[in-house]
Amino acid sequence: MTPVFGHGHLRLYLLSLLAQSPRHGYELIQALSDRFGGTYVPSAGTIYPRLAKLEEDGLVTKTTDGRKTVYEITDAGRAELASRLGELDGIETELSDSVRRLAAEVRSSVTAAMRTLRADLASAGHETDTGTGSPAAPDASATGIPSTSSRIDSRVQLQRAEMMLSEFRQQVRTDLRTQVTAHTLDAAAVDLLGSQLDAVRAQLRTTLAGPTT
Repeated sequence: MTPVFGHGHLRLYLLSLLAQSPRHGYELIQALSDRFGGTYVPSAGTIYPRLAKLEEDGLVTKTTDGRKTVYEITDAGRAELASRLGELDGIETELSDSVRRLAAEVRSSVTAAMRTLRADLASAGHETDTGTGSPAAPDASATGIPSTSSRIDSRVQLQRAEMMLSEFRQQVRTDLRTQVTAHTLDAAAVDLLGSQLDAVRAQLRTTLAGPTT
């Protein structure tokens, strides 16, 4: 598998995340997962050694908050980040390429899963028609337990949804960064994005909940 980050780039990207706000390790992992639309989730074994090295170099500090360890960027960390902003822009471009590649891999796996599902259903249907299959399983609607095919289809649809979210996120990030480069991104555009996302999420929740009785 092609590495998601180039050599040393994850370290700098973690600094950029901590420059936004102090975070504990899980929050950093979640932020990276969100950046990739769920197509890539770094392991704790990937993140914590780099945080330890950043602390050793004096670029971050850590404090204990209950059972959580919170990391915060230092002035030296901000100075390094400021001196490498051009490199950070290059990392964002690199990540955009990685997101597109991972989304293509997800799309391919969804297509393969759909083909396998159709083949399984076709085979099951043929066996039922010819009487060669196993005794019929209880009707899922009667037992309240989703059938195997419906569970498979649900997973396929989830992969489709994650792929759509990843592509949408990438396209919007590209548009926003273009405006930032041109110094024309204003609060109204971001407010519009937030309100539209809230509306879509509310509508989706209503659809998922199904009709009321």
